[in-house]
Amino acid sequence: MTEIKRVLIAGGGIAGMALAIVLERAGIAAEIVEIDPDWRVYGAGITITGPTLRALDRLGLLDAVVDEGYCYDATRICDIDGTVIMASRVSGRPMGPRIFNSGGILRPVLHRILSAATRASGASVRLGVGIAAIEQADAAVSIRFTDGTAGTFDLVVGADGIQSRLRAMLFPDAPALAFTGQGCWRAVVPRPAAVDCAHVYVGGPVKAGITPVSRDEMYLFLLQHVPDNPRMPEEQWPKLLAEQLRSFGGALGAIRDGLGASARINYRPLEKLLLPQPWHRGRAVLIGDAAHATTPHLASGAGLAVEDALVLAELLAADVALDQALRRFTARRYERCRMVVENSVRLGELEMSRAPAQQQAELQRASMLALTEPI
Repeated sequence: MTEIKRVLIAGGGIAGMALAIVLERAGIAAEIVEIDPDWRVYGAGITITGPTLRALDRLGLLDAVVDEGYCYDATRICDIDGTVIMASRVSGRPMGPRIFNSGGILRPVLHRILSAATRASGASVRLGVGIAAIEQADAAVSIRFTDGTAGTFDLVVGADGIQSRLRAMLFPDAPALAFTGQGCWRAVVPRPAAVDCAHVYVGGPVKAGITPVSRDEMYLFLLQHVPDNPRMPEEQWPKLLAEQLRSFGGALGAIRDGLGASARINYRPLEKLLLPQPWHRGRAVLIGDAAHATTPHLASGAGLAVEDALVLAELLAADVALDQALRRFTARRYERCRMVVENSVRLGELEMSRAPAQQQAELQRASMLALTEPI
């Protein structure tokens, strides 16, 4: 094995929790520090692809996600009136007989599943604490925390998301976050029994769809072209989202007509980042959105985060020197993550330019096929 026995993980999101679980499984002590004292999770629902379900299966959490989310094998393509014009079904289950081709889950539910598994793994979790300073030496990393305490670790992992503080410390010349020109609306609403898989609406002024996330709920997603990145006042979210849905019928029309102050709506401008290779400096490395933040067009951000954790833990447990393990980590992950970031952004560009649906579908299909490859 490498000389790694104790790892500090900055960030208690999907990437950080997944890494803590697999490190503890490999006999490496993991400690998470999470700056949010309440360990909250923001957002509504997320779509989970087959490759993401495969990664969650390796994490040991597939059954819990299937049980508490909603999984399916087909997607229905609808026109703006809600009429189904095509059922997109993958032949068989490429990821394995147990693994559905797609699904959805509420973000808070996924967080609860992951956080329970993290605690059960034996990993230490400190809330309301972040990294204030980092000092590296050949044999260890010394950390000063925001609560005034200090510690020494064999490796520090930045899993602290798109606004990563550790990235700023390690890579002061890293590219800045880039706004893509789109904003993403999401809303969680009751699920009619007829919505038993994802529905994607084509031919309208914006891209929109619905995804089941539980036995009783589904979430709406809508991608709006907002070239000037205006502020969307939260108190106006129901009205603003309803305006974007004005052309749609069917289930989307029903959602629009039912939006109100009680609707669970979320909006965020879409940004992207791809850190150049390598993703480590000395005994510190970045994973997940801290290294490769993507837009939701390929529904793969969570999957890439879990995959990063699986690959990094595998390499840290191998009989190689740490620097070699970290270089191999970036080498194995870079092209896959680059493809997701760049193709997701390209899909957004095609949507904003109202490119032919066939052109968009071909890029989507090719990207998803590439993601079925082993990690």
